[in-house]
Amino acid sequence: MENLYLNMEKVFMASSSNSIVNDTAEPKLISKAHKAFLRKLYLCYLISQQQQNLLSLHQISKMPRRTIQDTLAAMLDIGVKITFIQDGERHNAGYYQLKDWGPINYQWVEANIADICQQLDIDIP
Repeated sequence: MENLYLNMEKVFMASSSNSIVNDTAEPKLISKAHKAFLRKLYLCYLISQQQQNLLSLHQISKMPRRTIQDTLAAMLDIGVKITFIQDGERHNAGYYQLKDWGPINYQWVEANIADICQQLDIDIP
């Protein structure tokens, strides 16, 4: 399996690459920083597909809620703007909205979501 880290620059460019994995079946270990970056891409993808709140993101991704909260809080580190839209009287009633992908190439993420999920050991949405 081709190391996804080497292909991260394609996320930031308009790349026509369709896959980030080659034909070998050997799993590669990824760094904590790389895994954190992939989590950001994955959550951005989920939020861009439909309205999501913390509970729905937790149910879909099986990530701990605190991990999701920390990941969403760190989105500005990569230039992605996500806001929480209050929808009700309760403090946590609402949903996340992706306002700006920043330098991330949405088409690349969409085309490679299966490989991203595989690297994170998460079921494909």
